[in-house]
Amino acid sequence: MITPRGRLTPHAPLAPLVWFKAGGMAQWLFEPADCEDLMAFLAGLAADVPVMALGLGSNLIVRDGGVPGVVVRLGKSFAGVRACDPVTLECGGGASGVLVSSTARDLGIAGLEFLRSIPGTVGGFVRMNGGAYGAEVKDVLVNCDAVLRSGQAVTLSVGDLCYAYRHSDLAEGAVVVAARFRGRPGEPSAIQAEMDRIAAAREASQPLRTRTGGSTFKNPPGHKAWELVDQAGCRGLTLGGAQVSDKHTNFLINVADATSAEIEALGELVRDKVRAASGIDLQWEIKRVGLKAGQGIA
Repeated sequence: MITPRGRLTPHAPLAPLVWFKAGGMAQWLFEPADCEDLMAFLAGLAADVPVMALGLGSNLIVRDGGVPGVVVRLGKSFAGVRACDPVTLECGGGASGVLVSSTARDLGIAGLEFLRSIPGTVGGFVRMNGGAYGAEVKDVLVNCDAVLRSGQAVTLSVGDLCYAYRHSDLAEGAVVVAARFRGRPGEPSAIQAEMDRIAAAREASQPLRTRTGGSTFKNPPGHKAWELVDQAGCRGLTLGGAQVSDKHTNFLINVADATSAEIEALGELVRDKVRAASGIDLQWEIKRVGLKAGQGIA
């Protein structure tokens, strides 16, 4: 492992960096100084060392045994947002959805308001085809820049990513360092009104001020996950310190210092109950990473 210009921390606690505030350590946490630093570091890393990108830590369960290999977290040098042309923004992989949508508003670019509601960074929602309120990243993405696990920098089109619902074909270990989003001309006041509408809808329906991971399960074709969970009698269901939200049943929350094992086990219990009640096999939307307690990292 080469010595990078950025910050490389061994055995770094990840619980403070994820929304659930639970989970183990990263074997190594790397915060690169810039794109060239990331490329050189990955190029010099042994090929058998796993690499995982971490954004704002939403939509993520870090298991209690920790994450082996290297966790890459993009800092301020990757958080810029600027206009490429009158309707296109170039955004760093570490920029938040709130910053992207707010910058678009200030520049009179409509069509990116939904990014206001995605609790993550550009890198995360490009990888997962993040979406809300009738729009998805694939609808506005022009292309993205990524650093592959080998250290090679590539630019990928929407077609290259082969988007599906909450899925892309971005290679394992690749880190999205920038993306370009195209909207349409709009009035800042109208854009702000739409952002306010989205924010109010989220506030009314989601447990935003809790330790949660966002939407837990994907919506099956023709169904809404929260309705299936509710109909299976899981509203308010608890396991250890974890609970199915009373406010929105597709959210799990950490109400009493839950372990990641308890949160994940509650999700599996919900899946069992939904399967028994409806015959539908809910699929996780939240990404679950790392080792279980007792396995540990070296």
